[in-house]
Amino acid sequence: MESSAVTVRVPASTANLGSGYDSFGLALALHNTVRAAIAAPGVWEVAAAGEGASHVRDGAHNLVAVAMARLFAEAGIEAGAVIACDNGIPFGRGLGSSSAAIVGGLMAANELADRPLHPEALFRLAAEIEGHPDNVAAALFGGFTVCWSESGTPRAAHVDPPGGIAAVVVVSDEPLSTRRARALLPTDVPHVDAAFDAGRAGLLAIGIALGRRDLIGPGMNDRLHEQYRAVAVTDLADVRAALLAAGADGAALSGAGPSVIGLVAGEDDADAHARAELVAERAAVLLEGRPGRRAPEVIALDRRGAVVLS
Repeated sequence: MESSAVTVRVPASTANLGSGYDSFGLALALHNTVRAAIAAPGVWEVAAAGEGASHVRDGAHNLVAVAMARLFAEAGIEAGAVIACDNGIPFGRGLGSSSAAIVGGLMAANELADRPLHPEALFRLAAEIEGHPDNVAAALFGGFTVCWSESGTPRAAHVDPPGGIAAVVVVSDEPLSTRRARALLPTDVPHVDAAFDAGRAGLLAIGIALGRRDLIGPGMNDRLHEQYRAVAVTDLADVRAALLAAGADGAALSGAGPSVIGLVAGEDDADAHARAELVAERAAVLLEGRPGRRAPEVIALDRRGAVVLS
């Protein structure tokens, strides 16, 4: 078992993307970094800096520590860890902060334990800890991911979009827990709404996979979850409308919210980023003075996923 410290970088992720409820994920180049070293069994020391540092749990209850302990148990290793987290992902805003913590912990522990688990096994373990696979798939594999379950086992397909994609994200000042956001959803939905989302999800997947801007916009329309979550995200319609008016190809609630994301496509990532900068500038004017929101931020696509830096 490796005894030196290891450093892992994990991207943010946006899930659902409108119509791909609990299935679609996209990795974004906003990162958390986890540095960890083996400690004596039962010792879990966690120091955090950056986004949400004041809300991060210490000790064995920290989510990075929970993930590391779970992998050590799977590998039959009795150990604790000393962990340092540098968080760039806003906490509880619908950008995959919990998934990044889980993936970071698993990747760090796997490296320290001489890599007993392969990426697919890491994905299944991450999905089990998180409770759903969409964010962890994007965080682990990067790019665009589509998740499903087969005989109770989570699966993921990874697509590296051939065309450029960038995001314009309008982050909320206040968090919204995934548990509360899920509690707003009805047990059953009308058949017509399910059919609507099935068709739009297909459009969105094709749009991203083929770089078709004309399909991304209609593909991000949803009837399964956003209208219900708008009870908690009361400015969703206004922020989405501002992003679309500013030139985004499509816009939706990011994950369970409350952040709102606009996608911008281009010939390559540099072109998409340049277009996204213009969208962010225009959206900032349209949203100026709106309380409870940060200024629109351009975030590139992360194509690599979680990586071991050292």
